[in-house]
Amino acid sequence: MTAERIPDRPAAAVVRRDVQLPLRLADGTSVPARMVTFHGLDDGREHVAIGLGDRAGDGDPIGVPLVRLHSECLTGDVLGSARCDCGPQLHEAIGRISETGGYLLYLRQEGRDIGLYNKIDAYALQDEGLDTYEANLALGFAEDERDYSAAVQMLEALGIDRLDLLSNNPDKAAQLEAAGIHVERRVHTGLHLSPVNVGYLTTKARGGHVLHLPGL
Repeated sequence: MTAERIPDRPAAAVVRRDVQLPLRLADGTSVPARMVTFHGLDDGREHVAIGLGDRAGDGDPIGVPLVRLHSECLTGDVLGSARCDCGPQLHEAIGRISETGGYLLYLRQEGRDIGLYNKIDAYALQDEGLDTYEANLALGFAEDERDYSAAVQMLEALGIDRLDLLSNNPDKAAQLEAAGIHVERRVHTGLHLSPVNVGYLTTKARGGHVLHLPGL
């Protein structure tokens, strides 16, 4: 997927609701946060922004925010699946953004935006030997269906036109830049490697993600 998915600046969205949402980290510590919902997102989905660090309170934010665009992953984020690195990336992002100040955009894009049931079908094909991209193609989808137009709308509604992007995926930065959001720095996430997800991460690396895997 390339930046051409956002050829024009999307229409404006507005903040719908902004509420306090204290979060508990994996180590048991609690961090302040706020959850923001929106009116007018182009795709009509219930994406949310979570303000952390100096974006969690009512004071004036400091500096350029650190932002992660995190696509929903029920199996990884909630159930702790070892097939991917989504859950560890989510927890890492909350911790790091809490320290520096910024937002986690939680985007309802299950399975690189093919949906939960199709993702489970893709798992079955992966168990037969296909990699994650090949499985999506076999089901009639693109390798990665995600479009970040709604993320652009969310950022603009929050008054953000420049950011540091917490991601290993260069396509996220390319799509934001194409829509007029200036990415000042790309900040890489950690490598959450296990014997179970090594094939998944290897495929991501071959697809352009910046991952320093042994042997690649």
